[in-house]
Amino acid sequence: MIKTLEKTGRTEEDAVNAALAELGLERDDVSVEIVERAKSGFLGIGASPALIRVSYEVEDEKPEVIAEPEVRTEEVKTCEVQDENADFAAVRSFISGLLEHMGVKAEICISYRENGGINVNLAGNGMGAVIGRRGETLDAIQHLTNYAVNHGSEKHLHISVDAENYRSKREESLTRLAEKMAEKAIKYKRSMALEPMNSYERHVIHTALQNYEGVSTSSTGVEPNRRVVVSYVKSEQSSNKPQSREWV
Repeated sequence: MIKTLEKTGRTEEDAVNAALAELGLERDDVSVEIVERAKSGFLGIGASPALIRVSYEVEDEKPEVIAEPEVRTEEVKTCEVQDENADFAAVRSFISGLLEHMGVKAEICISYRENGGINVNLAGNGMGAVIGRRGETLDAIQHLTNYAVNHGSEKHLHISVDAENYRSKREESLTRLAEKMAEKAIKYKRSMALEPMNSYERHVIHTALQNYEGVSTSSTGVEPNRRVVVSYVKSEQSSNKPQSREWV
């Protein structure tokens, strides 16, 4: 990909040297176009600097890729035993049957969430198959569990399903990535696009940077290729910049 940079200087040579210094390139790495030649004027009156445009080639940039959290193969863990009520029994029955069809054995730990709903954490060997690429299989298990347990019920329980604390590890990775991209956007004073993500992951990125000085975030594209863009915001606007609202 070809990019250009315009620079001014007292002479054409000064302008070229300034451009090379900013880009960190050698003279042979760029082509130079003189847009306006320097004018000395009369006794300094009417003088104007030289304006040049340099063209240089850069590699096409690829969206930053998020490293997947490590899933360790461990012995089956024993979770804290809680009273098995009807809600827990329904969740355990469905997930046990689903895992049996998948050929996976796991310890199923069920507990109530502080803000309501139920947490399910799966532990044991073969959790990589349960989690899937970027948590897609885990998301499917969670969706099916919520549908099966709540179908036909007067009350609605939100059931969160995790495996080997994958979701918290993934969230930490996303937060680190968000901060890294914000630093790059500020350093290079331009927008940085991330790889396509689902709505939950985009929400994590937006939340992580909502109070980050010097950047704003937005989502662009259509599913399943919708992604977050981290944009540089000039310093004089930073204090009044709008926070990201489009979190889907």
